[in-house]
Amino acid sequence: MTGKEKFRAVFSEEGSPEFPVVICYEGIFIRDHWQFLTDQPWYAVHMPDINTQVQWYTDVITKINQDWFVIYPFYSREERKSIRIEISSDKICIVNTKTQTTKEFLKPKISGWSAAGEVQSVKVKWLPETIPEIERILPEKPQEFDKEKFFSEGRHELAEILIKKFNDKMPICHVTSPLWKLYGILGFEGLMVMMATNPELVIYACERFLEININLAQQFIAAGAEVLWIEECLTDMMSPSAFERFNMPFMKKLVSAIRHCGARSIYYYCGNPWDRIDKILEIGADAISFEESKKGFEIDIEKVVEFTRGRCVVFGNLDAINVLPHADENTLKKEILRQFHAGTRNNMRFVMSLGSPVTPDTTVEQVQRYCSIAREMGKTNRSFSASNGSYK
Repeated sequence: MTGKEKFRAVFSEEGSPEFPVVICYEGIFIRDHWQFLTDQPWYAVHMPDINTQVQWYTDVITKINQDWFVIYPFYSREERKSIRIEISSDKICIVNTKTQTTKEFLKPKISGWSAAGEVQSVKVKWLPETIPEIERILPEKPQEFDKEKFFSEGRHELAEILIKKFNDKMPICHVTSPLWKLYGILGFEGLMVMMATNPELVIYACERFLEININLAQQFIAAGAEVLWIEECLTDMMSPSAFERFNMPFMKKLVSAIRHCGARSIYYYCGNPWDRIDKILEIGADAISFEESKKGFEIDIEKVVEFTRGRCVVFGNLDAINVLPHADENTLKKEILRQFHAGTRNNMRFVMSLGSPVTPDTTVEQVQRYCSIAREMGKTNRSFSASNGSYK
């Protein structure tokens, strides 16, 4: 089976006889290991030339060799004609000669997007108290997605080339939960305070970010993504009742909109899920993905499938921090086997994955080894016995 066939199978009620293998947040892995994945310059990711984009994508997708890859809409044909790139050693400027606008991109640092290499967090000096005040910091409402215009402008063309070139792999893309978006405008403390003191304004903002995320999802799916990964952070730090009020209604609508567009959703819940696992499942995403055990809590993949019982796809959570970077082949095989055993108990609806992004010190060769071992162990010519957890 190809990677795409495996994914389509695991999302079916019958599950798949072979489990797909992936790493999560490959964008972070690519950023931290760029020089080992491609000969293209770091700023190739911003270039308006499709051939340059196809080249670095091809290098990276081939080198990692997992069962999915990320696609995004691209510059329109008009933008490609009017964009000029100004390059220096540590930054580039993208100049649009038609709109007379300039965007600056700094060379990213390993372990973080901050060019200064500093820890970044959002802190605000004041909190909005009224709708007009929060409108000053909210993004504008998106226009209704125009699919015909999207295609006529050629924004799908890069994704289309890559999907044809790698037709054995599943094209995916990423969005975030509406509530998690509020961190970007309110910061952690501001978000927590506003949920307690001005809940209606939080709901108002979540509605706006829901509209934005649905619009983005429509673009990504039009470009060819069949699966959308929905990121969620910080919500294990609020009560289950707050999670139910500020998160669930918007997540349900986002999942529903993705399904309405013909795609599947993965809900990556970052943090300790156990006091709200039923609510997480009630959201109705096609798949769930949790972290590995860390930060004072444990997430055993066996326990996860006890709760899901095949109701949705479960993503594995191989430890990307303590196991993946250092494990020898036998250790990797043992942990992958344990994860596979859990997957069979989830009605064969399982994807071999990591609990968190690949760390900077993990070598490309180790990631390749992980993918290769999982793919080989998952072949149908090795009959897996769920009863004793062994391969024959």
